[in-house]
Formats: sequence, C-alpha cells, structure tokens
Amino acid sequence: MATENAADVVENVTTNMDLLRFATAGSVDDGKSTLIGRLLLDSKSIFEDQLEAVEATSKGKGYDYTDLALLTDGLRSEREQGITIDVAYRYFATPTRKFIIADTPGHVQYTRNMVTGASTADLGLVLVDARQGLTEQSRRHAVILSLLRVPHLVLAVNKMDLVDFDEKIYEKIHDEFTQFATKLSIPDLEVIPISALQGDNVVNRSENMPWYSGPTLMHHLEHVHVASDRDLIDARFPVQYVVRPKSDEFHDYRGYAGQVAGGVLKPGDEVVVLPSGMTSRISKIEIFDREIPEAFPPMSVTVSLEDDVDVSRGDMIARVKNAPAPSQDIDAMVCWMTNAPLKPRQKLAIKHTTRTARALVKDIQYRLDINTLHRDQEAGELGLNEIGRVQLRTTVPLLCDAYSKNRATGSFILIDEATGVTVGAGMMNS
Repeated sequence: MATENAADVVENVTTNMDLLRFATAGSVDDGKSTLIGRLLLDSKSIFEDQLEAVEATSKGKGYDYTDLALLTDGLRSEREQGITIDVAYRYFATPTRKFIIADTPGHVQYTRNMVTGASTADLGLVLVDARQGLTEQSRRHAVILSLLRVPHLVLAVNKMDLVDFDEKIYEKIHDEFTQFATKLSIPDLEVIPISALQGDNVVNRSENMPWYSGPTLMHHLEHVHVASDRDLIDARFPVQYVVRPKSDEFHDYRGYAGQVAGGVLKPGDEVVVLPSGMTSRISKIEIFDREIPEAFPPMSVTVSLEDDVDVSRGDMIARVKNAPAPSQDIDAMVCWMTNAPLKPRQKLAIKHTTRTARALVKDIQYRLDINTLHRDQEAGELGLNEIGRVQLRTTVPLLCDAYSKNRATGSFILIDEATGVTVGAGMMNS
C-alpha cells in the first residue's frame, strides 16, 4: 500500500506540477484581503462552517454584507485593525492549476515581510483603489516586485463598483501605471478592472464592464505561462543531504539529495562537483522509490554518481562546461530586516543555497529610495526595511549566479551569529 501511495505521489509530482505562487500587495483599504477571500469563495476552497463563521462575525460587526477579508486576516490584531501585518499563506486549486498565495502587508514598516513573501513568487498582484488611483505605496510595491525579479505582474484596479464602473478612470490608471512600469524590470504586465466585494471580473466576467475585453483575474492566473521563467539551461544542484542508509539492502548506496535550482539533469550527464572540481557522470536520478528520466526546477530529488567522489552538504553539482565561478566577493542588493542598522565592518553569517559561511560587510555603496528610485550614496548604514547595494567578503567561496539569471542561486540571507536571527536578505548583482 505504501508503494502505491508513493507511486501516486511521484506521478502527481512529475506530470501535474502546474503550480502558481503569487504574492499580493496593496495599500490600506485597497481590498486585498477581500479579493483573496473572493478567490477562495468563488473557487469553492472554503468550508461551509468557515463561511458561516465569517457571516456571523460580519453580522456581529453590523455589516450588511459578508466581510470576506475575515477569511484571510488571521491574527487578532489584523482583524481588529482591519489590516494585514504578517505574511499569510493560503492554498487553493482549480481544475486547471494549483495556487499558493502569499498575502503580504502593504505598510512601509512591513517591507521586510513583503520581501519575504514575494521572494519565491511567480507573479505579483498589486491592488489599487479605483477612487484613489496610483499611490506612493502602489509604486513602491511595484518597485519591490521588480527588484525581486518577479516575472509577472498584475495591477488589479479594485472597487470599480464605487466609481460606477467608469472606463475613463480605469484607462487613466492603466496608462499611468504602464508608463511608470517602463522604468522597471517587469517582463509581463496585465491591468484588470475588478470589484472584489461584488465579484466583478474576479472569477466571472462582469456584466457591468462590457467595455473591458481582457481576461478575468482568475482566467489570467490559471493561464499565465510560468514554465519558461526558471533557468532551464544552467544546471545547478545544491546538495542538501548525503543519503547513506547503511542497511543490508542498500549497504553501498550513496545518493545526494536536494532541490534542482536550475537546468535539466539526466542520467549520463557529465557533471562537476564544486568546489572540489571532481568530475563524474550521473548514474541515476530518484524521487521517492522510483527512478526518473530527468529532473528540473523545482523538483526535489536524489542524484547518484558513477564514481565515488567526495560530496558534502553545501557542495554544488553542475555541468562541466557550464559551472558557476566561485567567488568570495559579493555585490548585492540587501533588504535589512532588523532594528539595529547594517554598518560597514559588521560580521554576519551568510546562508546561500545549502552552504553557510561567515561574511564581512566591506562597504555600503548606496541606499535606494524605493519611492523615488534615488540612490543615496552618502548613506553610511541601512536601517530597518531599507534596501541598498552592499559589498560583502565571505570566508569561503560561494557558488553563485546573478539574481537576474537564477533567483535560487542568486539569493542569500544574512544571519546574526549571536542570536541566530535572520537580519537581511540579499540579491546578487553578479
């Protein structure tokens, strides 16, 4: 029975991996939590007792409608204030695709939370209130998503019901944001007019906006193409764990487990183990108890090599003629996440893929003003929620790529060695 279950899981992973991770962002009262609640409700992803509880709470607050935001604002302080503070992950599925939502806060003091939630997103969903138009926060959210290299962005113009579904208001916001987006690195942009409260253009097409001919939000989420967003050229396999069962059945077995960060791996491929430089060939690739013909991002697999070479956690398996260059000098954009500022000469731990090392802050080149994109080259430190370009020197070489090329091997976190707390997140420039 266990074998059958494993086989079912393997079949699901290898043939039905159509998953979309998207992060939401919006200013206070843009209706972000209501929109997520609407997506969950209309996709039939909530239980009847959950809906009944939300309806009862809405009545208790004196509302004449069901406050769908209560489905997502999980913390008591969030419910009381009607805002989102922490990143909340929600899961739902349609017959077409599976979804993971990172519901991120929009306040400037929670920038670090938004960076955390959006760092693994395939798509960013930014909400604006049709009555307010683009705000400073709307632009800041777009800039952060651009810095994080989120490849797809949707601007949802919400609360169209409160402006009588006026096409001119939508067109004004559409044109203004499209012009602003030309300054950013946003490969794919879609602007959709919606009413999260009433459901217009969320799952079902709105009869109130016949002038809009584009997709509904759900249709776009179901059909946006993300398979080619990952780097399928440069093979990168950070080793997370060395598998040595040492049982009678697998006495001589040695496999290397991890998540494929880039490229496509196949049995017979000639590979190099870094940083040692030892070469071998892949003998087999396994997932659970079954061999598979190839592995690609973001699959978690076990790779076996033909030769008995020294491989440890933190090493990386790559193609012989296409391997990352080891480097101890790191140039990166860093988002600082703690109250004590980041300063030159500071010593921290750095975790990159599966390798951990120590790092010294050599220099802070500039602090980036997220609202204006101004580079303050006089800044001598980075404060909480600030982003800047930082030069680091590590104790051992890291096997990294530019973040723009590979988000998995081009990112890292900084850790306070004394407390073990994550204090920063970085995106490598080269």
